[in-house]
Order: sequence, then C-alpha cells, then structure tokens
Amino acid sequence: MKKAARFGTWSSAITAELMCSSSVGISHARLFDGDVYWLESRPEEQGRSVIVKQSVAVLSQDQKVDTTPVEVIPTQFNCRTQVHEYGGASFLPTEEGVFFVNQADQQVYKAKDGSVDAVTNVPGTRFADFAYSPQRQMLVAIAETHGADLKEPRNSLVAINTDTGQVSTLQEGQDFYASAGFSPDGNQLCWLSWMHPDMPWDSTELFKANVANKDSLTSVVKVAGGEAESIFQPEWSSGGELYYVSDRSNWWNIYRDTADADQPVCVMDAEFGMPQWVFGMRRYSFVDQHTIVTSYGRAGTDALALIDVRTGKHTDVARPHSSYQSVHCDDGVICYIAQSPTTFSCLYLAAANAPENSEVIVSRSSTVDIDPSNYSQGVSISYPSAGGVEAHGFFYPPVNAGYEGLNDELPPLIVMIHGGPTSSTQNDLSLKIQFWTNRGFAVFDSNYRGSTGFGRKYRDALKTKWGVADVEDCDYGVRYLVSQQLVDQNRVAIRGGSAGGFTALAALAFTDTFKAGASLYGVTDLTALATDTHKFESRYLDSLIGAYPEEKALYESRSPINHADSINCPVIFLQGLEDKVVPPSQAEMMIDVLLKKKLKVAYLPLEGEGHGFRQSESIIKAFGAELWFYGEVFGFDTEDVEGVGFISS
Repeated sequence: MKKAARFGTWSSAITAELMCSSSVGISHARLFDGDVYWLESRPEEQGRSVIVKQSVAVLSQDQKVDTTPVEVIPTQFNCRTQVHEYGGASFLPTEEGVFFVNQADQQVYKAKDGSVDAVTNVPGTRFADFAYSPQRQMLVAIAETHGADLKEPRNSLVAINTDTGQVSTLQEGQDFYASAGFSPDGNQLCWLSWMHPDMPWDSTELFKANVANKDSLTSVVKVAGGEAESIFQPEWSSGGELYYVSDRSNWWNIYRDTADADQPVCVMDAEFGMPQWVFGMRRYSFVDQHTIVTSYGRAGTDALALIDVRTGKHTDVARPHSSYQSVHCDDGVICYIAQSPTTFSCLYLAAANAPENSEVIVSRSSTVDIDPSNYSQGVSISYPSAGGVEAHGFFYPPVNAGYEGLNDELPPLIVMIHGGPTSSTQNDLSLKIQFWTNRGFAVFDSNYRGSTGFGRKYRDALKTKWGVADVEDCDYGVRYLVSQQLVDQNRVAIRGGSAGGFTALAALAFTDTFKAGASLYGVTDLTALATDTHKFESRYLDSLIGAYPEEKALYESRSPINHADSINCPVIFLQGLEDKVVPPSQAEMMIDVLLKKKLKVAYLPLEGEGHGFRQSESIIKAFGAELWFYGEVFGFDTEDVEGVGFISS
C-alpha cells in the first residue's frame, strides 16, 4: 500500500549524494586498433576527466565476463581542453600513442605504454580537436592563443611536430576552426570555419585542401556552407569521398561532395546534426565504403539507423534508446553512448553487421540501483503558444513507489529550462529530474522555440526574440498543464542554468505565472554578457537580441536585472565563483536589487566551480539548497542545508 502524503514531501532514495557517488560522465567514445576509448568525468575526483580504454574483444565474450577497463593517463593528469571554454575532443588515439590535452597547462601530451611525455610547450596557447595521418605521421589540432596584446584570443588550424613540439600554422584569419580530418590516404585535409557574429549552428563553411608537407596546405577549396547554412561533422569515406551534414533543407541531413552538385544521401525531416557547443560531436560513421551507421533525431527522440549511400535507403536499428552520442565505427565494430527513458547513459559496442542483436555494455555512467517503479517517464507534449505557434516539451508526473498524493491536492510544478539556448532536452532517464519527481514534484522540461531537433526554422524562431519567445513558450506550457488539471497553478517554480537561467529570470520578471525561481549561473544582465564573456559567445547575442551597441536599448529592456522590481516571488541563485562565461558579478547585482525590494533571496556561491558544477560537494550542496528553498516557499518541511538560508540587505 502506498502512503498518502503531500506532494513535495515524499521520502526518496534518489539523493544528490547517490548521484555523485554512483555516477560518472561518459563522453567522446572512439574506436582504434581493437580498443574503444572514452572520457570519464568523475565528480568524486573533483571533476577530473580520465581517458579509459577497453578491448572490443568483450563483444565476442559472454556479457557477464568482467573485463577491467584500463586508465590511459595517471592520476596527476586531467584530460580537458578549454578551447572555446567549453572544450571537447581533448584526446585522440593514434599509432604513435594517445595524444591529449592536460587541464593544468592546456598543452599536448602523449601517453604510450604507461608513460606520459609532453609534446608542446607554448604558454598562452590551448589545443583541441586532433586529427592524425599515419601515412604522413602528422598531427593537426585547433589552437587558441591568448595574450594581453590580443583583443580576443586568436584561433587557427595548426600542425604539431610530435618529435620537436614545433607548432606550424596551416590556416588562420577565420574567427573559429573545428572538425579537421584527413582523407584515408593522408593527401587531403578538410575542416570547418566560421566568423563572428555567427555561431556554428548559424553559418559555417567546409573547406578541403591538399597536404603539401607537414606544415603547409595547397589548393584550398570551399566545399559547402556559407550564409544561413550550418555544416556539421565532415567525414571521409574509405573510398576517399567527403561527406558532411548540412541544414540547407531546414533539416540537418547528410550530403556527399561531388564534382558537379553536392548530393543529399538520405532526405528526411530529421536531424542528423547537432549544435556544436563542444568539439568532437559525432552522429555518423562509415561501416564500409557504401554504408553509414548514424543516429538521427525527431522531436526530442533519437533513433539509430544504417544508410546505403548508393540508394539513400535507411534502415532503423531496433534499439530501446532515446538518445545517441559518439557514434563511431572501425573494423566491423560500432560504438555509441546511449540512454533511454528507463536506463542511464552507457557506452555500447555492437557488431556492424548485426547491431540490432549484438549490443554489449562497456561502461555505465551510473551504478544506481533504484526500483524502476520509482522512475517518472516523460510524456512528449505539443501545445499552442503565443500567436498559435506550436511549442514542445516533456511532462514528468510525480512518481514514487511508496507514496501517492492527497486526493484534494495537485502537485507543485518545476519548469526546467535547458541551456544554450540552442540546445534541447530529450526523453532520457535523468536523476536530475527524478530527484524532483520522486519527491512529489511534477516537472515540465521545455523545448521552447530555439531548441534543436525540430528543424532550422524552429531553431531560428528565437532569433532577435530571446527573452520573449522562450518566456512565452514556458508561460503557455504552464497554462496548458494547468488547463489539463495536472499541476497546482499556485505552486509553480521555474529553474534554469546559464542561458536557461536567463529565461527563468525573464519569466519571473515578465509574467506572473511563477511563484518561485532558481537561477544556476544564469544571465541577469545582457549588456554585461555582451561586453564581458569569452570569445566563442561574444557575438552570440547579435542574433538572439541584436547588434551591440546599436541595439543597447533592447538589451537593457530584456535584461532581468533592469526589471527586478517586477519580480514578486522568492529566488535562489547558485553560482560558481570561477565562472568565466557568466561571472558571479551578474548574480550578485541581481541579488542586490531584489534585496532592496525586500524579497526573499537565497544565494549559494561555490568555490572552485566554473560554468556548471563538477565537484561532488558542490552538486550535493546545490541540490540540497534548492530543495530547502522550495520547501520554504511552498510550505513543506525539508532538511536544512548548512550555510544556506535567506539573506537580507
């Protein structure tokens, strides 16, 4: 029998401590020479990222066989690049060894046979996103040079001499570079580049060139891209043909470079690309010269498929997962990182000739052992927003195996806003959602206009309307759920991190729908963001708001800090003190204004954290503080969190 109790007060085994102690982040999987490599981010090691490898021989063994993965780098190294601040693609296995970037100095190192040697020594320069040609014994990377004499960091495409550490510039002059890749014979190199004010999901260009020698290119040719066309993941086939993903049709589809006109490989109203927030994102790979294995997304849910590039025919692979990352194939083996509404993110291997029935788990992001009857599964909803525009999201009802709500009560609602804002939310099992639903909260995870996964037109619908369209979609989403009698309209909170924090604060300022708000390293002042952020996003607001300073008045009118007097509910701010993307000063300015209005405000500053929380202690404190905050605001008992409380002026 379930115990009847007020929503929000249910006891739960899904704690922040459990999340951290039993979980790691898994990313950037890649196959090479009979092994699968991946990156593990470990909260219990202060967020340290470790390169791990496992033999693919596990595919031919019984799945219960315990094969111990091997750590490629020793404990004094942390594999993480800070190029573009967000990083990604921080290592690459090659015939020479595993090249990687060390967090402490951002230099390139090589791990081989248990030893690690420094490759570069270029102070002030960061490296990322490697490509390697065994024929030419040539290592290529993206370099980002910082210096007091530079107005902003300088990005370039470089070659690194792995014997001497000498760095030679191959391409420069564009604001950004990414996704370099050698043709199979090593004679050609491709790459992406783009210029301010575009972001890589707005406009990018794909180039290819002949490799003259180890430090120069010739015959540079533009392959695709340009204004209002985003190119994603250029990839060479084993036959030497260049493929890439373009959104020129509204959807990110796969194309092939040909001598005449580039040809779409498989035309679908689906997304084979993703917004390139980090380096090294992969959605497809070649099984052989004529077959691609790929993931694609529709309305927040992914599928895995095989495509015959000669006919364009695609065949879905029957798997239970709802999202895929790091799709890669080598020597008849496929790897991918996937999760589902009922399973956590795992690294999988499968045989390329039978991916539907050969899947083996190599690594799990979580060893949490929770009764599945405690999990709330998201329901995809579409609803009319302002002006009749259709918006999207996932609704998670409160679920707990031991509790049910009172008959005369509807659950409180937490509206979650993803970051980006050009990102998306998917229907994956996430303890960051289950933490709330298992305690009796309902959650609405919004895919507001601007989110990826619904075509370029939907993504572009946020342009010049950030702080308006996203707020409308969240507001109307709550109205829809209230009209369906699914949630208590008097107990609705909104929370978001980074760009999601901006939307949350804007929703508090410009609507009266929400009764509480939580900003996790959220933007409060658009002017400050436009004038005090890192290079990668320094012109992002040109498209989301308008050119600065020409549209300064618009920046001021959209900034929550200038409308704090319109906020009439309590707010909690959670902020890393080393955040370079959204500096702590933005949260602190907002707090000062709210305190002068005599509103309830809570603040949790976290030492040693940047843009996002990686350390176990910080994550535990943040969840505890937010739960305490909702309990105080909505009137139910929660445990006090040391060092957290309402502050006063």
